[in-house]
Amino acid sequence: MSQDGLSFFQHFARLRVAGSTGRSPYRVADLVFIALCATIAGADTWVLAEAFASERREWLARFCKLPLDEDGRPRTPSHDTLERLFARLDPAAFGRCFGRWTATLAAALGLKQVAIDGKCLRGSDNRSKGWKPLHLVSAWSTANQLSLGQVAVDEKSNEITAIPELLRLLDLEGALVTIDAIGTQKNIAAQIVEQGGDYVLPVKGNQGGLLKDIAESFDLAGSVGPEFVEQDVFSTEERGHGRTERRKYVVMHDLSLIGDLPLWAKLAAIGMCVYEREVGGEVSREVHYFIGSRRMGAEEYADALRGHWGIENRLHWQLDVSFGEDDNKVANRNAAQNLAAIRKLALGLLKRHPAKSSINTKRYKAALDINFVEQVLRAG
Repeated sequence: MSQDGLSFFQHFARLRVAGSTGRSPYRVADLVFIALCATIAGADTWVLAEAFASERREWLARFCKLPLDEDGRPRTPSHDTLERLFARLDPAAFGRCFGRWTATLAAALGLKQVAIDGKCLRGSDNRSKGWKPLHLVSAWSTANQLSLGQVAVDEKSNEITAIPELLRLLDLEGALVTIDAIGTQKNIAAQIVEQGGDYVLPVKGNQGGLLKDIAESFDLAGSVGPEFVEQDVFSTEERGHGRTERRKYVVMHDLSLIGDLPLWAKLAAIGMCVYEREVGGEVSREVHYFIGSRRMGAEEYADALRGHWGIENRLHWQLDVSFGEDDNKVANRNAAQNLAAIRKLALGLLKRHPAKSSINTKRYKAALDINFVEQVLRAG
């Protein structure tokens, strides 16, 4: 066996299944490794994962301790074995291994912005047991296009309780954290700062008092003029497909009208984005507000706000389009959550491979060429 250069085993080697009798001929880390390799190579079901392992058994035996069959060949797990493991594997234990690996990658690359957002696994419901689809909150490194961790939302709760749990899994030192409006909570802002990070948070109706104070601050600044209240402004314009989109970002560091200022940890700026959309001569206009704990200009805040949606476009959308996540019918709670983590790991590794190809094309190459799978793994 040679695991040299594969950082996977450094972080997953000690993974165990609680209460296991140890009768399985396979090690837990080896089965997870097989599932990850199969996912990279386009296997989105346990049956396909079994087929991948069977066809690539000699290669897998280079890295995994596989039992031998009666002919002395490496024996690979059945789809039932893989399915049972992922159903029994504690998602929290798996998540810690996942987090340690991706944290190592992010530390080497430099963690700049962390976007946090939720996604529903639509195929994971079980009507006979009264289970709703599993909802996961994920952390995404926007610059590195790397998933950093995930936490399941309790069915009787919402993302507000899951976000602090996810944050505790992350090293936020020096990072800028962006969340959508549900995460605009005083305790969440305080936790981000306590962990060494900064935040950019949108302000909507769930923070009515703060929203009113920010709107009044900009109204006052507009009435007295820039010579009395300093503002930083940055504008963008995009044209295409018969429409024009304009965004004007305005940032102020005068917080004198913010009534709850002492309750928002390290609050340093308030911001406004005026969005205009013109189609066929008709113009629509929206105004959005946000707060931030880092003292920086309007262009930097604009980059952070636009960068936040990378978690939708480059993670969640990609998981659905390239991995068929919403069509996956695994309803077991542990298995669904663990498989979601495997898909995120596979996506992150595929994105890190330097080939200038789509994720679908890279997965097809991995199915054809086992050397390509190894290149993807070593990219991590």
